[in-house]
Amino acid sequence: MKKTLFNVLIFAFVATIAFTSCDGDDPIVKDKVIEDLENGIMEGSLTEDFTLDASVSYTLTGAFIVPDSVSLTIPAGTNILATDGGTDVYIAVMQGGKIFIEGTSANPVIMSSSNANPGDWGGLTICGKATTTAGVNAEAEVGGFIYGGTDNADNSGSIEYLVIKGTGAQINSESQYNGVSFYAVGSGTKVANLAVINGSDDGVEFFGGSVSVENLFLQNNEDDAIDWTEGWDGTVTNAYVEHTIEGFSTVVEADKENANPKIINLTAVSTTGGTALQFKKESGATITNLYLEGYAKNIDMKDGGPLENVIIDGAAADPAAAYNTGTKVDISGWTWSSSSL
Repeated sequence: MKKTLFNVLIFAFVATIAFTSCDGDDPIVKDKVIEDLENGIMEGSLTEDFTLDASVSYTLTGAFIVPDSVSLTIPAGTNILATDGGTDVYIAVMQGGKIFIEGTSANPVIMSSSNANPGDWGGLTICGKATTTAGVNAEAEVGGFIYGGTDNADNSGSIEYLVIKGTGAQINSESQYNGVSFYAVGSGTKVANLAVINGSDDGVEFFGGSVSVENLFLQNNEDDAIDWTEGWDGTVTNAYVEHTIEGFSTVVEADKENANPKIINLTAVSTTGGTALQFKKESGATITNLYLEGYAKNIDMKDGGPLENVIIDGAAADPAAAYNTGTKVDISGWTWSSSSL
């Protein structure tokens, strides 16, 4: 009896220790999105700040969302391979979220599908809280994302040395994803050294906001290389556009209200003709140092808007002018822009 009681007490003591030990060391259930990232897979909505590892080759397999109050950091040399998933594969930064792309000239960040074919995937979309003529909390044509506010200095992070290829997946009969879409992105967001190559829609498009871009390389985007609407009032400095394909739309398409954005140093070269600068409705811009080569039409006031809204090198736009005496943007040092996976 004593022996049996002793055994029972020992068993109870051991069980108590085991239970206490297990209870104190419960395995932490890791968030699936984080776990996937640690295995090189990007899909889902990020739940905490995260920095990618440049030594890992990431595969973007679906929609990857950076929500409000969360940041994604992408270090120099990171490669992100998007599966050919069309509109289901993209990266989007929501209002209040931040993306920090930290490429360098020697090691840019590269986002591309395997063959970089136009329309393979959805590209990068950033939604901010700056003003737009679409109003506060407008709904984007891509993803139904919410954008627009009252803070023109809004900060959605930074982009430095990014090469993005094969974008422009078809959303519907009227809309496609752009290489990079800036929805009401504020001036606190820094963007420099950005290349968009082989997109089936626009290279970059600005939907209102005040963000500016420096050093922009756009090659063979099938719609507009640079597009803006909804009162964007930022600046593009040093842009080089190249067209070697038939059927593209324009170098620049501007639409709706004229907030007089500025373009400083724009070079565009076409081997297939086409239209260079197109302005719709009352849109306009101030352009300094314009050089155009090979376009069949240099200035197109699509809806008969006033030429005085488009100031080129100090004078109103002239549809008869050649605009081939400016200084070409020198891209000989932009070796990062031709980087590939």
